[in-house]
This record gives sequence, C-alpha cells and structure tokens, in this order.
Amino acid sequence: MLILSRKLEEAIWLGDNIKIKIMGIEKGAVKLGIEAPSDVTILRQELKDAVADVNKKSSSTSEQLGDLQDFMKTSHGGHKVMFQAKSHKK
Repeated sequence: MLILSRKLEEAIWLGDNIKIKIMGIEKGAVKLGIEAPSDVTILRQELKDAVADVNKKSSSTSEQLGDLQDFMKTSHGGHKVMFQAKSHKK
C-alpha cells in the first residue's frame, strides 16, 4: 500500500485520467474530490462491504437450494418428489 501525505487543495493522480483532490479537512474527516471517467466505479468502503455481504448471502441461499435439489434427486430411490394440491370437486 502506498501512503502519501497531502495538504488542503493538493491532489494525487492515478494514471492519466483519475484525479483525487483534498477538498476539506474538518473534525477528523477528510473531504475528497474525485475526477474520473464515467466507466470507473467509485464506492465508499462501507457500500462495497454491504454489496459483498448481500452477494455472499445470496450465494449461500443458492447453494442451499442446490443442496436441497440434490437431496431431492437422490432421496426416495432417485424418484422425483412431486407435491400436488388437492383438487376440490363440487
């Protein structure tokens, strides 16, 4: 990890097309201005973590459904288990 010190109004360039500028420093918080092409995704860490958490939970649910499907295929002598609603005759 590269660690740099910058003062108010100073900037850092990433490559030729991403500029990060120190816009303000107040109450222990640093305000950054970021100029980047529209195809560059910029996310705060807590949002990136939240998206990763949702994706992980979604993946876990999909894996559990897959495990259930595998169980259903191998249970009952390999026969598919079908659930049928009772019909109500009048």
